[in-house]
Amino acid sequence: MQEEVVLVNASDEVLGRMEKLEAHRQGLLHRAFSIFIFHSDGSLLVQRRSPAKYHSGGLWTNTCCGHPRPEETTVDAASRRLWEEMRIEPQLTPRFTFSYRADLDGGLVEHELDHVYFGMHDGGAEPDPLEADAWRYMRRADIDAELEAHPERYTVWFKLCWSEVKQHLEHIDRSHHP
Repeated sequence: MQEEVVLVNASDEVLGRMEKLEAHRQGLLHRAFSIFIFHSDGSLLVQRRSPAKYHSGGLWTNTCCGHPRPEETTVDAASRRLWEEMRIEPQLTPRFTFSYRADLDGGLVEHELDHVYFGMHDGGAEPDPLEADAWRYMRRADIDAELEAHPERYTVWFKLCWSEVKQHLEHIDRSHHP
């Protein structure tokens, strides 16, 4: 089955649809999501993308990411992909959106309006080996140190949104600990 993405403008208004790989070849702005699942101790569940992925294979990234299908809401797509990729089903909460454009390997371009979701999960994961070949929980400070020492080990979108993710976590931490 051919996967299609939802083409959007900067205001997230739908402009059309296109086959996923072609949208990445042309670098057209499309809707996407990134999911950050946290353990109750504050650590983040990260995955290493399978080397078989058509881009960014072998790189560490957030818990799950993907694209809604034209007939799906973003949150429904995020829940679907989280189950398909990691076999977990936590409740997802929308946190923020950001847009980015980045050149990838193989002449592809990521140009996405990315909806970011947070969730909580204290258990493990059972990733689909075609999607992720490893996973682990990482403390925020360890992520910061890794990104500083070895940024080449992480996906471009993870590096671009991590500081905003941390800002939202600080706000959550302050609201739960007056």
